[in-house]
Formats: sequence, structure tokens, C-alpha cells
Amino acid sequence: MSDGQFAGQIALVTGASKGIGAATAIALATEGAHVLLTGRDTKALEAVEDHIFQAGGSATIAPVDLVEPDGIARLASAVLERWGKLDILVIAAALLPELTAVAQIDQKAFNKALTVNLLATQALIANFDPLLRKSADARVIGLTTTVAEKPRAYWGAYGATKAAFEVLLDCYAQEVANISKIRVALYNPGATRTAMRARAYPGEDPASVKPPEAVAEALIALLGKQFPSPTRLSFNQPA
Repeated sequence: MSDGQFAGQIALVTGASKGIGAATAIALATEGAHVLLTGRDTKALEAVEDHIFQAGGSATIAPVDLVEPDGIARLASAVLERWGKLDILVIAAALLPELTAVAQIDQKAFNKALTVNLLATQALIANFDPLLRKSADARVIGLTTTVAEKPRAYWGAYGATKAAFEVLLDCYAQEVANISKIRVALYNPGATRTAMRARAYPGEDPASVKPPEAVAEALIALLGKQFPSPTRLSFNQPA
């Protein structure tokens, strides 16, 4: 849509095939951004792309497995060649390993969560930093979680990866603050009706928590403001 607040801007959303990532991608497209949809599930990405097209928006699917760093590098090269910049990066993809005591954490599952939640974030920053620097108003939003700041029993594997995720993005924000126009925010959406939430709380009534669209609306409001960098916000805080 050519008349939205993000018209002419290029946005990349990881984890865009479902949940908060999908809702945010749709909201960005509604506000005029051309949205690059990344995720592992091609059919699900195509469904989000179709939704955006039917609403008059613009999007491109880019199936990428964040476990494979070469895929991130290839995507960055393609974005550079086609658009020459990146204005918005929303890191919504995350992996929730099995909730278990620290002494019983499965190393293979933990390593995969570390790769998706932390190592892929560094790879995204490394590969897209040059494109973000070409934007007149670059913004990076990383979705985080309460257990990164307030550890909780049996959430050690996930909480540890997201705590490291927060440190990484906070450091990046400080490093680029005085030498670029890149601004970084960490956003905690809180309890939201997603597949990840359902796995963590299988007995919970989904209707008792907010839908992903509510988080997407809040993220759009944040992206539309000149927020300081680094910024840390949660859903119940005004942007």
C-alpha cells in the first residue's frame, strides 16, 4: 500500500509463517512496507503472502532455516542486490526447547535452541548490518521473554538463550548508536495466543490470552516512533 506510514520501506520479519511474526508482517504490509517473509514452512509463508496480497499489500517469501547460517548470508546478498537496503528487521523467530530441570536438559535440543535464538541473531546482525546502515531510519526489534530477566524453574534452557539474545542486541545497539542511524529495541510481548504458548501451557484456554494481532499493533506503534536506542519495553508499557 503506497500511502501507509512505512511506504517505500523494506522490512524483514523472521518467524513470519505464524504467530506474532505473521501478524507483524501483515501489519507492516498494511502500513505500506514491502515485507520479506522468512521461516522454514514455505506453505505457511505463502499463506501469509496471499493474505497480504489480497489486502493490497506487498511481500516476498524467503524460506530460510535459521539453523543454516549460509541461508542468512544468501538472503542478505539477495536483498542487497534487489533493494539495496533494509529499513526494518523484526526478529520474531524463536525455539522453545522442552521445559525441564537444568540437570536434565537435552544437549542436542539445547544446542538447537542456542543456534536459533542466539547464533542466528548474530548472523542476522552480521549480514544485515551493512544494509541497515543504508537506511535513513533503520530499526531492529527483537522479541524477548520475561524468563530472560526473571529466571523461572524449568525454563532454564529457553531463558538462558533469550537472556544472551538480549545482551547481544543491547551491545549491538550501543555499538552503532553514534555511528549510524540504526535503533534497536527489545520487546516482551507477554502472554500471547501462539503455538509456542500452547506447548508451554497445554491446559490453558487460548481465549484467555491476547491474540498475536494485539502485539503486532503495539509493534507498529513502536516502529512508527523515534524511540531511544537501546529501548526495552513490554506489552503493558506504552511505547
